[in-house]
Amino acid sequence: MTVGKDVSALFPDVVNCMQTDNLELKKLVYLYLMNYAKSQPDMAIMAVNTFVKDCEDPNPLIRALAVRTMGCIRVDKITEYLCEPLRKCLKDEDPYVRKTAAVCVAKLHDINAQLVEDQGFLDTLKDLISDSNPMVVANAVAALSEIAESHPSSNLLDLNPQSINKLLTALNECTEWGQIFILDCLANYMPKDDREAQSICERVTPRLSHANSAVVLSAVKVLMKFMEMLSKDLDYYGTLLKKLAPPLVTLLSAEPELQYVALRNINLIVQKRPEILKHEMKVFFVKYNDPIYVKLEKLDIMIRLASQANIAQVLAELKEYATEVDVDFVRKAVRAIGRCAIKVEQSAERCVSTLLDLIQTKVNYVVQEAIVVIKDIFRKYPNKYESVIATLCENLDSLDEPEARAAMIWIVGEYAERIDNADELLESFLEGFHDESTQVQLQLLTAIVKLFLKKPTETQELVQQVLSLATQDSDNPDLRDRGYIYWRLLSTDPVAAKEVVLAEKPLISEETDLIEPTLLDELICYIGTLASVYHKPPSAFVEGGRGVVHKSLPPRTASNESTESPEAAPAGAPTGEQPDVIPTQGDLLGDLLNLDLGPPVSGPPLATSSVQMGAVDLLGGGLDSLMGDEPEGIGDTNFGAPPAAAPARPGAPIGSGLSDLFDLTSGVGTLSGSYVAPKAVWLPAMKAKGLEISGTFTRQVGSISMDLQLTNKALQVMMDFAIQFNRNSFGLAPAAPLQVHAPLSPNQTVEISLPLNTVGSVMKMDPLNNLQVAVKNNIDIFYFSTLYPLHILFVEDGKMDRQMFLATWKDIPNENEAQFQIRDCPLNAEAVSSRLQSSNIFTIAKRNVEGQDMLYQSLKLTNGIWVLAELRIQPGNTSFTDLELSLKCRAPEVSPHVYQAYETILKN
Repeated sequence: MTVGKDVSALFPDVVNCMQTDNLELKKLVYLYLMNYAKSQPDMAIMAVNTFVKDCEDPNPLIRALAVRTMGCIRVDKITEYLCEPLRKCLKDEDPYVRKTAAVCVAKLHDINAQLVEDQGFLDTLKDLISDSNPMVVANAVAALSEIAESHPSSNLLDLNPQSINKLLTALNECTEWGQIFILDCLANYMPKDDREAQSICERVTPRLSHANSAVVLSAVKVLMKFMEMLSKDLDYYGTLLKKLAPPLVTLLSAEPELQYVALRNINLIVQKRPEILKHEMKVFFVKYNDPIYVKLEKLDIMIRLASQANIAQVLAELKEYATEVDVDFVRKAVRAIGRCAIKVEQSAERCVSTLLDLIQTKVNYVVQEAIVVIKDIFRKYPNKYESVIATLCENLDSLDEPEARAAMIWIVGEYAERIDNADELLESFLEGFHDESTQVQLQLLTAIVKLFLKKPTETQELVQQVLSLATQDSDNPDLRDRGYIYWRLLSTDPVAAKEVVLAEKPLISEETDLIEPTLLDELICYIGTLASVYHKPPSAFVEGGRGVVHKSLPPRTASNESTESPEAAPAGAPTGEQPDVIPTQGDLLGDLLNLDLGPPVSGPPLATSSVQMGAVDLLGGGLDSLMGDEPEGIGDTNFGAPPAAAPARPGAPIGSGLSDLFDLTSGVGTLSGSYVAPKAVWLPAMKAKGLEISGTFTRQVGSISMDLQLTNKALQVMMDFAIQFNRNSFGLAPAAPLQVHAPLSPNQTVEISLPLNTVGSVMKMDPLNNLQVAVKNNIDIFYFSTLYPLHILFVEDGKMDRQMFLATWKDIPNENEAQFQIRDCPLNAEAVSSRLQSSNIFTIAKRNVEGQDMLYQSLKLTNGIWVLAELRIQPGNTSFTDLELSLKCRAPEVSPHVYQAYETILKN
């Protein structure tokens, strides 16, 4: 049988031997039964009596052997006879029998799940978690986990602090595989607070020094998950980081296959928490006898850990690797030098000189890789290292790989004005245009068009030649379409062509190969499994739905948002145009929930005053409060901008006559033509696990709304959306729940208009128009702040009676008057008046004093505050005028924001 011969014909004779008292013979008979019971189900029933009898044998080894064999015989007819013996064995006095019976329940569940549930075996299995024997506990956990994975909806492993305590006690006395089962089970538990998480971490930490690498990785998984709940300010957090490094380093002294698995897991850990291994760079240096798959993985981790502190070491090492004999490894090493230059700006110069040294070696594949990475360095640091172009041009003839040729063509096209013979160089590529790969052809087309726009007189023939080759002789649709676009652009509007083709390009970021944050969080939950080696979620490679559960990290504690060390912060993060909403120094919530959603402002600082924040619920008491009627406090995040900073679309003044009513481009078509700022990104995807939120505020016919655009840039579906506002200066609150009618699939965008009212809780904010928002979905809760334009709060009945205006103006103290200037306004007095009226700023009187138009205006905010204005229009040149604005209000802190509204409405 064991050598592949069919001996099923002997079934009856072998079954007769079951009655023997010889343990070794009994084992062989049982082995035979397991193999052939499926092919002879009717004969297998003959063995049932003996099984039942053996389950009551005085010898625990025989009892366990009988129940194990019965679990392995996958024959429906026998299953029902299994129940009674199994029930007895689950309550057997001997722990060896109980632990075998526990695993048998999982096997029986796989054959007939309904039977197991009806017979109550699952409850018995749960009771075994409290067993006195650690091996029984481990097997019960393993069996329940197996069953739970195939039935994700069932809440079998209903863990609580008491059962967790029992598991942790059993952890110290189990075999190594028992420990792995218990650790994997612990990783699925959600501690109720950070103290419980810390307590579990403390009891799991000793497992890091276990000899079995699987136990170590399972312990690392538990710690990585629960660290999410610990505050970075805790001393214990720092201690835990230090304790995690040595076991990971020790894994790298195992045999190559184990090293590879360890390195793939370390790659994930380094992306999540680079600070763990930032001082362990040397262990990732490549050894001469490492297999290629280990070398490449080590190289990847070296780049991830590269920082200003260790870059000199890393570069010396990489330069050494670039002279190795293994071609694949050398290519990766040269690419790595380029990645270092892009990641650590201070090292860029040294990296470029290292690459030039490598180009001087004249080794063909080294030269080609170097040119590809130098192109990326040019894109990261424009106008800095262009002096090396001459050296690159010397190696033009040796390039034979498409990527290197395309990179060189890009360099020649981009810096054509600095290369005297750029047209000759590009012409040399053009001779074999049809033999080139598509990548090279596209690059060559763009480069020659760039050259033409920079030197039009000398290159007219060249550009015509390449356009006819691309459009008339090519059968590649991409190339043909690009050729036609350039042709039409150049023939109809050369100025526009210049703006399009020679536009300033965005800088490239250093970590383009980072795993997407939601996927990374899921993979961290699968450390030590195949998913962590493939860097793919189980759903990507496990066939069918069975056993695939989407896991995610616990929500971060308030002070633990950032997962990156200071070294990991992007060196050249693009600076936003919008100033941040900066929390005051004494504002504890500002410190707690400061997600750092943008770079600091380089202009004058915002005026700050100490604001009493009041009691704040950090959404800790269940997420249901998100949908409640009265929003609780959320916390402070620093993002958003005054609408004046955003580019805006032109509004139209109110016209007169019926024709205007039907002019949809004018403000009147919407009854109230209040200015609407274009949507701005309020919450970038990288800060919200793939959810990007853009939005703006509108006021139409007396109702305020927040127009949102939600985009899913993650790899998983998003659903269960809800929104909550913190208390704010004007009591803005959602008037209805956030309705996203269908789950948001990856790469899908949905537009939602959320109606708002002004009956929410009021608390003075700094700045006054700061709005703090929490958005919840099935992945997490995300916080952001934005500034709303004050004109959405100007109500329709804000026109004051003339006499009342005069009396109020005199009544408000002179110290409450604020003066502002609006420069270069493109409108005359009539247009100003009608434009402002469309946003509920009403002109009460108008007069002309010494050639200047004076407008007297009033507006009223939703909370009943009146603001009175005197607008003096200076006659400037024909198209632009300067305005002087005087505002009087009983709440003078409102005046700067009203001025901002004036400027926004009049200039857009």
